[in-house]
Amino acid sequence: MDTADVDHTGPAGLYIGRKLKGSSGIRYRRFSTVTEALRFAIEEMPASQLRGSCLEVEEQRFNGAQIRSLYDAGQIPRLRQPF
Repeated sequence: MDTADVDHTGPAGLYIGRKLKGSSGIRYRRFSTVTEALRFAIEEMPASQLRGSCLEVEEQRFNGAQIRSLYDAGQIPRLRQPF
């Protein structure tokens, strides 16, 4: 996966994985930009859900580890302040 190929200004869909075994199935959430989707996935979603999540950008799909890599690539401004 080459993170440079991802257009952070385009729309993205996030399939959110299960939080717990007993919770209902995968949920879907649409974002107007990839940046918003990445921020939500890393900064707002419980970490336990990231593992089973999938980010869809155009025809590309990224799993939880790849979502983390896209976020860590430093191509988006952070909402959180470093500690």
